[in-house]
Amino acid sequence: MTEITLHQSLTEIDAAAWDAVAAPEQATGRPLDPFTTHRFLSALEASGSTGTGTGWTAHPLVLREAGRVVAAVPMYAKGHSQGEYIFDHGWAQAYERAGGRYYPKLQVAVPFTPATGRRFLGDAAQREVMLTAAISVAARNRLSSLHVTFCTAEEAEALAGVEGVLHRVTQQFHWENNGYTCFDDFLAQLSSRKRKMIRKERETARAAGLTIRALTGDAIEPAHWDAFWQFYQDTGARKWGTPYLTRKAFSQFHDTMRDDILLVMAFDGARPVAGALNFIGRETLFGRYWGCIEDHPCLHFELCYYQAIDWAIANGLARVEAGAQGEHKLARGYLPTPVHSLHWLADAGFRDAVARYLREERAAVDEEIEVLTQYGPFRRVRSED
Repeated sequence: MTEITLHQSLTEIDAAAWDAVAAPEQATGRPLDPFTTHRFLSALEASGSTGTGTGWTAHPLVLREAGRVVAAVPMYAKGHSQGEYIFDHGWAQAYERAGGRYYPKLQVAVPFTPATGRRFLGDAAQREVMLTAAISVAARNRLSSLHVTFCTAEEAEALAGVEGVLHRVTQQFHWENNGYTCFDDFLAQLSSRKRKMIRKERETARAAGLTIRALTGDAIEPAHWDAFWQFYQDTGARKWGTPYLTRKAFSQFHDTMRDDILLVMAFDGARPVAGALNFIGRETLFGRYWGCIEDHPCLHFELCYYQAIDWAIANGLARVEAGAQGEHKLARGYLPTPVHSLHWLADAGFRDAVARYLREERAAVDEEIEVLTQYGPFRRVRSED
C-alpha cells in the first residue's frame, strides 16, 4: 500500500526513517549536506527558529510503501518571503496590486539556508509524484504558489516539464578545489595582481595580532556559542532587522551537530572578537554566518573565505559554497555558479507573466555568469604573468 501524508511537524516522523531517505550516504560517512537531515531541521523547530510566529510552519510530506518511508519533502507554509534567498518579493507585490493574496504560500526548502541540495528525498522515481502532491496541497488550500528553492540541477531538469511548473536560474559564487595541496597552489593559479591582493589581505588581517582557530566537533565549547551569538546578533540586526535563528538553535547545533560544524574564530588573547560558522558536507564546506564585536581590516575575508579555502584543501573537500550574493567573492577565487529553483503559480495569467520574466532573467543570468567568469581572478596567458 502506497500512502502520502502531510505532517504538522518533523517530530511526527521517526528520525532514522527520515534520514534513510534524506541522507542515506551518511551510513558510510558524512551526508552530502547536513541541512535536510532530521537533526538540522528538528533543531530549527525545537529552538523556535521555525514554527508559530516565525512565518515558517513545517508541513513535511512523506510517501510510505507498506509502512516504510521511501520519499519525503521538507515543506513549509510561509507567511512572508524572508529567509529564502531566491527572491520573489516583486512577484508578491505585483500579485497583490492585482488584487490577489500571495501569502501564505508553500515552500520546499531548508529555512534560512541558501545551499543547493536535494529537495525530493529518497526514491528518485517518486520525485514527480511528490511534486504533484505538494501542488495539490497548495491548490486544495487555495494558496497562490509553491516554490522549490535551491534544488539540484538534476531535480530542476527532471521536474521542469511538470504542467504549470516554471524553472528559474539565478547564481551564487562558489570556490572549486582543482586538486590543490595547499593555499599557495591555489594562489599560483591566479593573476599576479590578485595573488598580491589576497596575500596583502591575509597579512593585514594577521597584523591585528589576533589568534585564529578552526574548531569542529568536541573542540567547540558552549562558551564559543555564547560569543558567536553576539556576533550573529550584530550581523543579523544590520542585515535583516531580526536574526532568523534563536539562541537556542546554537545550543541545539552544539548538542546534535557539532561534528557537522566548522567554527572559525578570532581571539584577542582569550576573548573572542569575531567568528564564521560553516557546515561540513561530504564534498562541500558551506559558509553560513559571520559576525564580530570589533572591526579589523580584512578579517571578514580571512575568516569567511581564506580560512574556508584552507580547511577545504586540508580536508580534501571539492568546493566551498560561501552563501548568497556578494560579487566581492569573485576577486577572491569564488566563481559564479548557476542556482536552480522551481515555481508553481496557481493563477494562469500570473504564471504566464512570470514565465516571460524568467526567460528574460535567465538570458541575463547566463550572460552575467559568462562575463564574470571571463573577468575572474584566474591566470590567463597575459603579460602580467
